[in-house]
Amino acid sequence: MTRFDMRNNSKRAKIQSTVTILFGARLGVATQTASTATKKVSAALRQLFAGALLVLPIFVYAEAVVPSAANAEATDPAKMGWMQGSPPPENRIIRFADGSYFRFPATRWSFSNFRRLMPTINVSRGLNATATLSQALRDDIDDIRFTPGDTSTSMRWSDSLLENYTDAVLILHQGKVVYERYFGVSSPTGQHGVMSITKTFVGTLASALIAEGVLDPGKLVTDYVPELAGSAFAGATLQQVLDMTTGIRFNEDYANPKADIWVHAKAGSPLPMPKDYQGPRSYYEFLQQTVAEGKHGEAFHYRTINTDALGWIIARATDKPLDQLLSARIWQKLGVEQDAYMNGDSIGTPFAGGGLSMGLRDLARFGEMIRNNGYYNGQQIIPAAAVADIRRGASKRKFAKAGYKHLSGWSYHNMWWLTHNAHQAFLARGVFGQALYIDPKAEVVIARFGSHPQAANSANDATSLPAFHAVAKHLHAATTTSPGVRKNER
Repeated sequence: MTRFDMRNNSKRAKIQSTVTILFGARLGVATQTASTATKKVSAALRQLFAGALLVLPIFVYAEAVVPSAANAEATDPAKMGWMQGSPPPENRIIRFADGSYFRFPATRWSFSNFRRLMPTINVSRGLNATATLSQALRDDIDDIRFTPGDTSTSMRWSDSLLENYTDAVLILHQGKVVYERYFGVSSPTGQHGVMSITKTFVGTLASALIAEGVLDPGKLVTDYVPELAGSAFAGATLQQVLDMTTGIRFNEDYANPKADIWVHAKAGSPLPMPKDYQGPRSYYEFLQQTVAEGKHGEAFHYRTINTDALGWIIARATDKPLDQLLSARIWQKLGVEQDAYMNGDSIGTPFAGGGLSMGLRDLARFGEMIRNNGYYNGQQIIPAAAVADIRRGASKRKFAKAGYKHLSGWSYHNMWWLTHNAHQAFLARGVFGQALYIDPKAEVVIARFGSHPQAANSANDATSLPAFHAVAKHLHAATTTSPGVRKNER
């Protein structure tokens, strides 16, 4: 998911809050004073958007500057009283139009309530029966210890949940719920934005279509969408889009009001454009104006617009909107408990790069289906060959060029992240702490929602990835040595 990616921490601009507040709305209420760099960004944005009713879609982020006292407990959205009352107090109202919905700590409420604030597109579960999630709850998981990256001091699993601003987490072992927790305003019946885990759903759909012969990974993008012949995607193959090895310029210089990121943000906004606006007015229009940079196939570059293009390819090849295809091919077959929904642009195009919201248990069901090679709820939902291809991964050498500190030896394939560790774990990831971790050897699936103050996964990788692996190893060991400690089984 597109975000600030300033890897030199000594030069990282300290943004007051998410960039949505820089439109002139509620300036000055952030927790700390902005640096000189931030003021330049703010001035540029005010000049760019003067007089315009525009809000960035939910994939554009900055790093929040958060006081050390603003920990998970202090920013609990239920305790803070966001949107409580009829009407709520003015200082506890969260709005979409002024961007306050994407400023920490309001995000701790809004991530679980996007549908209440903005236009959405439904992903129907259909009228089928719900697939039962059996329970075998354990009381030993909270005390599992692991060593976070870059430290020598161990941490308890339960402490990591607070450290990572966890909103909800569920662990499946051998298909049964062994652990389930909800915090703040999250609940078993609620939905939460999964951010870039959306990419993984889209990539999985494409993998299924490839296995069925509907899509050919060796074909050019323009074979499916001729409208992209004059764009950066010209000459790129479908597989290069799936693995994000396309050579595309996607300028993220936030001090430059003409940077690609701002054009993309405006194109995806569902709100009215200024009368004199001449830029792209939809995701489709934006993709046609992308510019090449580098050669296709040389290196992994994480670019959200690859998934936007993939969504267009899928819709064109199947003659169905992405939301309807997701419903028919996955959501209705999984036996989920709730509808999902997606954010979209002004013409109703679903945001393929990060627009999905869903229930935690339903995300876990999807993970369990993938763990079982595409089989779940009594049927083969995704072809086993598609899952096998996903799990093979891609080039570690090309991935390494991206320079991810905590992801050494990984690869990225068909919109999934492959660890290539001893357990061959793989996962879907989304900013602010969204995760779907699958460990085939341990027969474990971990689904997590979060509302971390910082967007980048690098902010929580050190206390997330080792924690997931420790839980998986613990449950695997319990299976091979003893039945473990159970609180309840049904």
